Order: sequence, then structure tokens, then C-alpha cells
Amino acid sequence: MVVIPARAGSSRLPRKPLRLIAGRSLLHRTIAMARTAIGARPDVDLVVATDDDEIAAHAQAAGCHAVMTDSAIATGSGRALAAARAQATQPRFIVNLQGDSPFQPEGALGAVIEALGAGAQVATPVIGLDWAALDALRDHKQRSPFSGTTCARGADGRALWFSKTIIPAIRDEDRLRAASPISPVWRHVGLYGYAYDALTRFEAALPTALENLEGLEQLRLLELGIDIMTVPVDPPVFDSSGIDTEADIQRVEALIAAHGDPTPALS
Repeated sequence: MVVIPARAGSSRLPRKPLRLIAGRSLLHRTIAMARTAIGARPDVDLVVATDDDEIAAHAQAAGCHAVMTDSAIATGSGRALAAARAQATQPRFIVNLQGDSPFQPEGALGAVIEALGAGAQVATPVIGLDWAALDALRDHKQRSPFSGTTCARGADGRALWFSKTIIPAIRDEDRLRAASPISPVWRHVGLYGYAYDALTRFEAALPTALENLEGLEQLRLLELGIDIMTVPVDPPVFDSSGIDTEADIQRVEALIAAHGDPTPALS
């Protein structure tokens, strides 16, 4: 089950799911991207979880089922779990596809679904950074140190840690640069899929001290002893994090004008 949390309240961008980006709403863009990723999988349902009648109607206008959830739910993961609990049959897994992030890397959602189907308790995408991308991230963090998350992962793909700092530290970097065009740094993509029981445990647990220090809720999963499988994906057509402000909309519209629109048509 793929859930798109789409609440009405947003202090920086009111009624965000309904806002237009290059003539198409944020919610309809996310639905279109999700449908393409789900493809012909008959066992994966797509649901919008909202607290607003107009947003629900907007989802239904795109042919997507909508579930009304309590406006007091503060997080996307909590809203996704509430939508799952509202189903007649408990889903095996739940993917929390943030409604304000329609420009995910191609293949990211499909890769998370595949990992969950193969038995992962939690799955999330990562992008291997080449040296130019790592240099750009380092430069960006000089201005915005808490923007962008990196991941240290084991040889089997399990996440060992996530951080707002760039991990791992790199000794003998000149030698590594000469040896390979790809750095050892992985950037995390904020898309999560959970086995039902893993999401239930996560939501029932209080935030941890390390989670609060880094501002990364996935650290709670690691501290609970729940494995997170990372799935490598290619970089997106253009790099855009969540849409949170008017400036974000303007930036993405400029990227669309320059590079074309990556969002598929609604089917």
C-alpha cells in the first residue's frame, strides 16, 4: 500500500497539496508519479490520506481513493499508519510517499516496493555521489548545515547510520578521487517504506535523544533495533527536495522550463 499524506495545514504554504506547479497541482503530480512507479502491480493500492474534504475531492478527481484522517496527526508516517488501519484488510507494507515531493528519483518508489516485497522491514533510497556532487553538497552545507542527509551503509545494504553531517569522514581522499569517479558518500532520499509491524512499533515509540539531536526520525528505527534496507537509485532528472515555500515553487518551475517536465500524465 502506497499512502500519500496530504494535510491542509501548512504555515509556510497554506493548502499546499492544491498549489499549482507549471499548471498542475502538487497532489496530482505526486499521484501521477506514484501510479507510474506502481505500474501493473495488482497487490499495491494507492491512497491519499488527508484531513480536508477539498483535498479528498481533488484526489478523487484524479481517480485516486482518499481516506479522511484526524487533523491532529502531526506526521506523515502517522497519517500513513492511520490510513492503513482504515483499510478492510491490513496491508503487508506501507510506503509513506510525501505529498510535497513529486520529483523523486526515477525508480525510487519501485525499488522501495521491491525491497519490501522481498522481506525488508524498512526500505529507503540512497544516491551514490560522484565527487562533483559531493563537492556541491559540502559547499551547500557551508550555508545550510542541516539541509541534506547522508547515510553510512553496510556491504549488504543495511543502513548503519544517517546524519546531517557528511559521513563517512574520508582519509586519503586524493587517492580515492584518482581511483574512482564515485565517492564513498551516499545521500539519503526521504522516501520510506515499512512492514506494517515496523511502522506500528515506530509510531508507538517516543522520539529518542539522538533522533532529536540530528532531527532525523529514522534514527528512532535504528535505536529500536529495526533494520533499514537502503536501495541505490540514480539521481533525479533535476534535484528538488520538498515543496515548502513560494520560492520552492518558483525554483521548480524554472527547472521545468529549463529541463522539461518529469511528471508523467495522469492515467
